[in-house]
Amino acid sequence: MNATQAANYSAAGQPAALSGIKLVAATLALGMGSFMNILDLTIVNVAVPTMAGDFAVSPTQATWIITSYSVAEAIMLPLAGYLAGRFGAVRSFVAATLLFTLASLLCAMSVTFSMLLAARVLQGVFGASMIPLSQTLLTAIYPPHKRGLALGIWAMTTVIAPIVGPLAGGWLTDNTSWHWIFLVNLPVGLLVGISVSLMLGHRDALQPGKRDQKMDWVGLSLLIVGIGSLQILLDKGNELDWFNSATIITLAALAAVALLVFVVWELDDPAPLVDLRLFTQRNFMVGTVCLLFGSMAFFGVVVIIPLWLQTFQGYTSLWAGKTVAFGGILAFIMGPIIGANINRVDARAIATFGFIVFALVGFWSANFTPDIDYWSVALSRLFMGIGISCFFLPLVTIGLSGLPAERIAAASGLTNFMRNLGASFGTAITTWLWTSNASEYHARLVENIHPYNPVANDYLDQLHQLGMPDDTAYAYLENMITTQSYTLATDQILMISAALMLSLVTLIWWAKPPFVASRGDAH
Repeated sequence: MNATQAANYSAAGQPAALSGIKLVAATLALGMGSFMNILDLTIVNVAVPTMAGDFAVSPTQATWIITSYSVAEAIMLPLAGYLAGRFGAVRSFVAATLLFTLASLLCAMSVTFSMLLAARVLQGVFGASMIPLSQTLLTAIYPPHKRGLALGIWAMTTVIAPIVGPLAGGWLTDNTSWHWIFLVNLPVGLLVGISVSLMLGHRDALQPGKRDQKMDWVGLSLLIVGIGSLQILLDKGNELDWFNSATIITLAALAAVALLVFVVWELDDPAPLVDLRLFTQRNFMVGTVCLLFGSMAFFGVVVIIPLWLQTFQGYTSLWAGKTVAFGGILAFIMGPIIGANINRVDARAIATFGFIVFALVGFWSANFTPDIDYWSVALSRLFMGIGISCFFLPLVTIGLSGLPAERIAAASGLTNFMRNLGASFGTAITTWLWTSNASEYHARLVENIHPYNPVANDYLDQLHQLGMPDDTAYAYLENMITTQSYTLATDQILMISAALMLSLVTLIWWAKPPFVASRGDAH
């Protein structure tokens, strides 16, 4: 070993933490990598109506552009631990970033809806390892007493990216075209991949990993079939009338059998794809379950609000993005502060505060009306940012607490797997609830339009006095009822998300302190 290599070791024989400008540069590169990856979960949200028009599909069908990415990424996330051990964390992160960038180019070049969905699946498959490996590498390059700050910076990217996404997507869609939503990844991806390779490449040489580790192909196949079938079921259920459809019944049976066999197989496999035994650790179980349902509540709102604003409130993509982006302001400010102080305050208390704030804002927002003004919606998103910034990092901290260093990569992959499942399932379930509830509200409201309702007759008379013939008046009334129906459905989604988040307050206190890394993680 030469002097340069020796300098890269800590006293414990592990790769040494970085310092100074190297630490700053590496933090920026790794943070931008995870930011870019998570950004692609939501950057297409405000472009969904535009893309639906370009490809001649319905807006609800176009949401598959979101779910195809998130579910593909979720399925491949558990591979992070295997890839880090087999090829090295740095090599795996760099390869994932460059392949993700290539898939982004394919998305931008798509000329059919099917081609775009396939390219989005590739984005999810290739980029899945970026998030857990960026988290793993960030904690490795920081000294132990500053790991809370490292996790705070990482958590800030996971919180802000879903908020910045609609703003960036709206500006690009209105001022260029939706293709640029994917093209902007090219320079960032190349810069991140090259920078991390140059700055951290030596760490794989110092930690060659388990080169003889075998791939659990059976587990991966069962996971693909199980989660894939379940996601298709959620996406297509409303369109096919749920369990009145043989296709939905088949998908449900396939998902149930595949996931059940997957659990049995993984528990029996000495080198499983997904280390389900992590769920025997109380803190990991509590943290990941809260993260799953919290992500469902959070991403469901992030998807529905821009869709409602553009489709029924007359907002452009940019203005819908501006509205949602307010949620990132306080999250951006509070993220590093919470990270730097996470070891000084009970993580359960911080998470509880976040859950309660999110719920209170959700209940307040559930009173939106069709004539709601811009600032009322924007301010609700601003205060929502407080809740968002206060539950992602504490949940990750609780989930990883007490785990030895060799299990962090696998645990991080499984944690992010649950977060992505929450995002994909939350998007699909919320979209279904939104459209089905709107149809139900529409039917109820239309029942009141009849010759024996004096209120309806008076309103129609007013429209006639404005010069509208019968057909135009009824069309105007129909449009108003549709807008009101989807507004009521949006309010209901906000109410459900708030209640779901509030229900997690009891569960989070089942976690047991201290919420720190294992002593074995001392490098």
